[in-house]
Order: sequence, then C-alpha cells, then structure tokens
Amino acid sequence: MLNFDTLKTQVAEGSVDTVLVCMVDMQGRLMGKRFHAGHFVAGAWEETHCCNYLLATDLEMATPDGYASTSWERGYGDYVMKPDLSTLRPVPWLEGTVMVMCDVLDHHTHEEVPHSPRAILKKQVNRLKAMGYEAMCATELEFFLFEKSFDQIRKEGFRDLEPISGYNEDYHILQTTKEEHVMRPIRNHLWNAGIPVENSKGEAEAGQEELNIKYAPAMQTAEYHSIAKNAVKEIAWQYGHAATFLPKWHHDRVGSSSHVHQSLWTDGQPAFFDKADPLGMSDLMKNYMAGLLKYAADYTYFMAPYINSYKRFMKGTFAPTRIIWSVDNRTAGFRLCGDGTKAVRVECRIPGSDMNPYLAIAGMLAAGIAGIEEGLELQPPTKGDVYQGDTGMIPGNLRAARDALHGSAMLRAAMGDDVVDHYVRAAEVEIEEFERVVTDWEIARGFERA
Repeated sequence: MLNFDTLKTQVAEGSVDTVLVCMVDMQGRLMGKRFHAGHFVAGAWEETHCCNYLLATDLEMATPDGYASTSWERGYGDYVMKPDLSTLRPVPWLEGTVMVMCDVLDHHTHEEVPHSPRAILKKQVNRLKAMGYEAMCATELEFFLFEKSFDQIRKEGFRDLEPISGYNEDYHILQTTKEEHVMRPIRNHLWNAGIPVENSKGEAEAGQEELNIKYAPAMQTAEYHSIAKNAVKEIAWQYGHAATFLPKWHHDRVGSSSHVHQSLWTDGQPAFFDKADPLGMSDLMKNYMAGLLKYAADYTYFMAPYINSYKRFMKGTFAPTRIIWSVDNRTAGFRLCGDGTKAVRVECRIPGSDMNPYLAIAGMLAAGIAGIEEGLELQPPTKGDVYQGDTGMIPGNLRAARDALHGSAMLRAAMGDDVVDHYVRAAEVEIEEFERVVTDWEIARGFERA
C-alpha cells in the first residue's frame, strides 16, 4: 500500500506517472480515469467527476430507461468521485501506475449516492459496527483461461472456444505448471499491490482456475475481489490469453462460482465461536445463519445478477440448488467450515463468478443482521445428498430472483426502497435485453423442424 506522501515522492522522482482513479459500477467493474500523476498530487486527489449513467447502465454500457436516479429527461449529469487515499496502491502489472478507489457522491449535496455498491456495503458494515461487530469475509474467485486472446475470440464470434488446458485440472500440479506463465504473474503482481493472495489452484474443469485471498474486513474483501478480477483479465490479456468470469460458458462444462466465507468478530475475537457447542457455533452465529437461510431468495439477485448466472445451478455439479445448510458439505448452499474451532464460519456457495462482491456481501450481511435482530432459530444441519429433499429452492432464474428482490421487506428496510428499486430495474433491463434476442439454440432446434 501507499501513503500520499510516498506517492508525491515517487511522482517527483518520476517512478510513477499515472494514477488510476476508480469507482466500482453496478456490475462490479472498475470505472474511472487515468490521471497524470503530477496533476493528481497537485489537486485532483480531492475529487473528480464522472457521468451518472455509470450507475444506471448494463454490461454493454447502454442507457436503458426506467431508472429514477438518472435518465435522458434528467440530462445524465455528474457524480463526484471522491478518492479514498487509504486505498492507494501500486499496480505492478502496469508500468509507472498506481490506483485509488473512490466513493461516489451526489454532485450537489456531496452525500454518498445510496445505490453505489461501495455505499451499500458500507451501510451494512456500519450497522454491524453499531451492534459491536466487525464483518470478516473472504471470496474465492473462479474463472477460465482460454488459448486465444479476447480480440481473437470476439472477432471469431465467440465460437469454438478452447480452454488453455485439455482436461479437468482440479488440484493438478502438472497441468497448472503449464499455466504458470499467467498465474505466477497474477499471484505476484497482486501480492505486490497489497492484496494478500494465499494461493491459486486448478479447479474442476479444463482451463478453470481458482484464486484465494486472505480473510479480511468486508470492505477490504470486496475491494480485493474487484481489483483482482480486473487484474486477472489484464494480465491474461498481456500474455495473449482471455480470462472469463462468466458463470457458465458452455452447457457441458462445470460453472464458475465465487464462494463467500463470512463471520463476525468483536474486540478482535471470533464472535461465532463457542467452545461449549458441539460444532463450536455461538448463538450469535446460529441467529446469523438462520437469517442467511430465511432471506436467501431475497438477496439471490445480488449473488446471481444475469440470465447466465442461473445456468450454473445444476444437480451434481458442486453448485447448489437448495436453500439448506450442512457441515462441510460442498453441495449445500451454505456450508459450515472450521466446525469446533475458532475458525468456524459459514461459506455461502450460491454466488457465481459474475457477482458484484460489494452487493453480494451487503445482501448477506443484511440477512445475517435480520437473523440476529429477529432471534431466528437455526434448524439442524442436513446430512447426505442435499440435492434431494423438500427444502426451499434457490430462485431458478433471473425473473424469480427479481421478484424476490422486489418483494423483500427485509432488504427495503436495510438498504432503502430507492436502492432496491434501482437494482430491480437493473434485473429487468437484463431480462428485456435477453428476451428480444434470437439465440443460436432456437435456430438450430427449429429452423427445419418447427
């Protein structure tokens, strides 16, 4: 990490000439500007501006209607991007470059824009802080590496995609050695950027990777995740490859997830641990987990925000289908890890690799807080094949998740009506765009035989 005085010295010496000034958009991407470092340290460190459509757009950067916050009628004005200088860090994979993350403020009031992902997570973190707790989290980033580059794949119409390896490489040292020309720079550059990478490994499909980053406070975890995801794409591109975080790039291939581990701490100690409990779970943890389960459908949109997200939820693929918890069971939506130890925590296995970590973690924290406030009782864990049974199901498509989000009294109380309605509209935009497109599957299936 950098402090501002060190940055000024580096700029004066000429070792740094570019500052990436970044916000996180609704899709979890880094958006912003590249400042000449001399101008940044002279005054731009205080604030800069961006168009407010950046928090009312889709993956294609379109300007869909229906958002209360901004529109063509309202003229698409400015937001203020306020650099948080505590987030200054080097970007070792880009020459002479550092990065800073920004809060997004209203241009007129200078208050945080409530539907900005950073503000949404910050609100839930502060709610827990007022209760005497700190949220600790970690995310597991899964993604695929491909033989060809982004540009080659795009020009070829995203057809005949070939992963960087030819077979399932789960924990496979030989195959991942062949990929070290990409993965080693990813680990080392992120480490040198102040992101505490623990390890990378092959995942359960050809060309699939997993990157693990150390447990940290929730805001830092979301920041680590967003920067790492951007870095993976940039570094893969530098080596002539493409990396995708699409949860399901082929119907015959395993999908990519982004499991979220979480626990609450108080006074530097794990508040989820009780050595007298058979599983080491405190009453607080049981309340929290009961909230996660009760409200899972409400915040599923934040964990699975696109049409493709739901193609991953398939029986027998290690992706969950049911709202259920179990002890150290990788097929459950919620898995108890570290039972009987101070490391006891809950792993939510529902989120896909396309999640926005700020929104997904905020939704989970809101549900956990509701479980605590309501004193919810946690039902006993499920054993055996948790794909079977009569428990509640994870919403099976984006429309169902949109409806659950729209109707969530819990999230409306926790985040505000305006915030919930904003993301309901984002889900609707994705549905509308998909429904107007004729897919290759429809043509191949019905062109002659319909």
